[in-house]
Amino acid sequence: MRVLVVTAVRAEADSAAAGLAPDGTVTAHRIPGGHTLHRCSGAGTTVDVMAGGVGPAAAAAATATALTAAAAAPGAPAYDLVVSAGIGGGFAGVAPPGTLVVADAIVAADLGAQTSEGHLPVEELGFGRSVHPPAALSERIAEALDAVHGPVLTVSTVTGTAGRAAELIARHPRAAVEAMEGFGVAEAAATHGVPVVEIRAVSNAVGPRDRAAWRIGEALDALRSAFRLLRPVLEEEAR
Repeated sequence: MRVLVVTAVRAEADSAAAGLAPDGTVTAHRIPGGHTLHRCSGAGTTVDVMAGGVGPAAAAAATATALTAAAAAPGAPAYDLVVSAGIGGGFAGVAPPGTLVVADAIVAADLGAQTSEGHLPVEELGFGRSVHPPAALSERIAEALDAVHGPVLTVSTVTGTAGRAAELIARHPRAAVEAMEGFGVAEAAATHGVPVVEIRAVSNAVGPRDRAAWRIGEALDALRSAFRLLRPVLEEEAR
């Protein structure tokens, strides 16, 4: 089984790789676009971890580049699964800081049009899509990680006010986390016909911006633990 993990920044990628290969046996492989894959292999699985950049556009471009490079490599297997991963903001009452979340829907929360009646998703405008369903494996992964299984919202601007948080909750009442890359990763994966999963570790509450309350170190530790628990699931899936 070959898996591609896409994070936004290097710290997230390092946490994922540390969980997948706690003994430090990670090799680096360059691909077009200036990206580096950090490869963790063993027990029938190869997992490539890449920091693709911040935001849905950068994430989509990096993911598409990695998937295309894999498909073009002679004799190399294509990817079986893409995982969007990193830290994110949790919605109050659903995912407090330190919580792990696995998406049961990957949602482009601000893709559409603003009207006098409120936000219209692209589906209501008659074109495009704003939701990707994750791989069926996502429920099993959520159980293995003891994670919340709920919608993860992709936004282009991180929420910084109570009003914006309330607006998102009103439109997506089951939302667990907001982040900035999942939908872009899912779009690229869908184009290549590869199933996708999104895993987030919560670093802060969605709402008024309070950097003093952010627990980024704790979230990165939780992300590392998530990938340590994910490895046996992937190995079993590969059998």
